[in-house]
Amino acid sequence: MSDVSLVDVNVTPAANAIWGNNGSQHSCRLYHSSGRQRASPSSHPPAGIYIPVPTFFVPAASKEYNPLTHLLGLDAQASHALHLTRSGITGLELLGSTGEAVYLTRMECIAQINHVGAALAVGGYKDYPLIAGTATNEEMAEFLNESAAAGAGWGLVLALGYFATATITTKLSPSIFRALAAHPNIVGGKLSHGDISIHAQIALDPEIDHSKFHLFTGLGQQLFLALQVGYSVAIDGLLAIFPKTVVHLYNLMTRTKAMDQETLDRVRELQYRVSCMEELIVKFGTVGIKEAVARVLSFGEPDGGRLLLARWMHMGSGRGGVWK
Repeated sequence: MSDVSLVDVNVTPAANAIWGNNGSQHSCRLYHSSGRQRASPSSHPPAGIYIPVPTFFVPAASKEYNPLTHLLGLDAQASHALHLTRSGITGLELLGSTGEAVYLTRMECIAQINHVGAALAVGGYKDYPLIAGTATNEEMAEFLNESAAAGAGWGLVLALGYFATATITTKLSPSIFRALAAHPNIVGGKLSHGDISIHAQIALDPEIDHSKFHLFTGLGQQLFLALQVGYSVAIDGLLAIFPKTVVHLYNLMTRTKAMDQETLDRVRELQYRVSCMEELIVKFGTVGIKEAVARVLSFGEPDGGRLLLARWMHMGSGRGGVWK
């Protein structure tokens, strides 16, 4: 899928950036940071666990439902965000890979950032880390500035190489990350593919200042391995459903100075469970995440979404089939 980077929102498109890779191939995204949230002109998001939250729409059963416009379900969005923060999540990525931003207007994107930020502040989470997703096009810098004004701390910029060799026949080498890491305002990279060798070559590169350039994994199914080679952050869709499990796995690995056999066995067990559950994300994507959030956590309804994602998972007979 894509490479990703992190830049600084109230300046230029090349300000505070995190550069990374998504999917089986190498491609790109960019993180841009806002003046309100960042501690310094080139600060990276705090290490920890982040989630690309799904976007909620008003359900079909609601009096506000309009089949032509499919209004945003901002109250459900805020409630889900508060649940995640209270579960130990470090920060939220709005309008990311599972956020259906391609179906939203720019005004709707900004409204979502504003509403979530305000709800978190009222709930006692003022200046909570928020990352805003965006594509790479002529409107990117303007959108990032608007996101910063709305309260986003960073911007995740999906570069033109998304889906890598399927679109531009090019995949990014570790040397490109080395060059990007040297930029004073590029503060990290996100890789969401399974090539652990590439992960290691970037994370262990002695020419990269890893105190300033942090690496993100976008796959919870390889969290154990990614942390072992030097990653400090994860952004994973499973967190929308089971945040505490992934947070517990991360904390066991990062807060245990000398891991005994019992702790290691527990880490392996949790990684196994997380990896198995990630198959739901792999198979059903955003649709699966939204239905699982509705069924497990009772936030939102998948039937209110915009086409082509306005449907339930086909798991058997009836609405959504048999849920196990």
